[in-house]
Amino acid sequence: MDISVVIPLLNEEESLPELTSWIKRVMDHNHYSYEIILIDDGSSDNSWEVIEKLHHENPDIKGIKFRRNYGKSAALHVGFSDAQGNVVITMDADLQDSPEEIPELFKMITEEKYDLVSGWKKKRYDPVLSKNIPSKFYNWIARRSSGIRIHDFNCGLKAYRKQLVKSIEVYGEMHRYIPIIAKWAGFKKIGEKVVVHQERKYGETKFGFERFIRGPLDLLSVIFIAKFSKRPMHFFGLLGTFVFIIGFCAAAWLGIAKLIAVSNNIPAPKVVESPYFFLSLVAMIIGTQLFMAGFLAELFSRNSSDRNKYLVDKKVI
Repeated sequence: MDISVVIPLLNEEESLPELTSWIKRVMDHNHYSYEIILIDDGSSDNSWEVIEKLHHENPDIKGIKFRRNYGKSAALHVGFSDAQGNVVITMDADLQDSPEEIPELFKMITEEKYDLVSGWKKKRYDPVLSKNIPSKFYNWIARRSSGIRIHDFNCGLKAYRKQLVKSIEVYGEMHRYIPIIAKWAGFKKIGEKVVVHQERKYGETKFGFERFIRGPLDLLSVIFIAKFSKRPMHFFGLLGTFVFIIGFCAAAWLGIAKLIAVSNNIPAPKVVESPYFFLSLVAMIIGTQLFMAGFLAELFSRNSSDRNKYLVDKKVI
């Protein structure tokens, strides 16, 4: 199979018939073998009924329904697991991503040998203050921290080599930073393509102001997990040891100073009366706790089972 199109959705019953029909026209025109995987992320409207109807009309359209809302990352993870195409393309269900971009994205993966191609919505139809400016800020931070020179990390329209989507884990809210996860998984040929961004035709955006908090926190999580998920002791253990040594040296200095004063008959206050004693004691306790956290995290990382288990309610395949 040439292409799998993975589409997460939440309450998009109005746009699904138009979107799938548009994708089918593009695929038939270019003679691609394909599948469309629609992941219903706990919709409260009639999205699933629409998916079932579309599947009966076209068996190349497949559906997965979550029992509740898990988020876009969970939907992508399940979609990636089921995808059979040599090239996997993701897009949003709100008709703001154009299926006309699919042939060029497919060529960049198959002919130019990219591992991942991310869309760049150079001209956006989103609100400037609530979406465009925060997006530019987060993308700048992501570029600086990852070294990946693309402009729009969170663009829903992306193309992937099949091997890549079968090799990475996407969970939590990590869909924003899949290029970074891919790079640290060893897929380093990451490209970018300017894509058309269209105005939303139906419904309303599903993302609120919480993304202002989630964005930088997700980036910190990605960086930490990518560098230390397999060796958390290297982070917590090193930091804990450093803090413990500072506290121990401070306590030792207070004790030695007291002994020197006593041996020279110099009046000196009790060690426990010095605020530095309690600061050093707190530092040793925190250092010990950090070290133990690293030890426990190391045990967990070596013995944990698959964390990505979501309650799939129904499928049409």
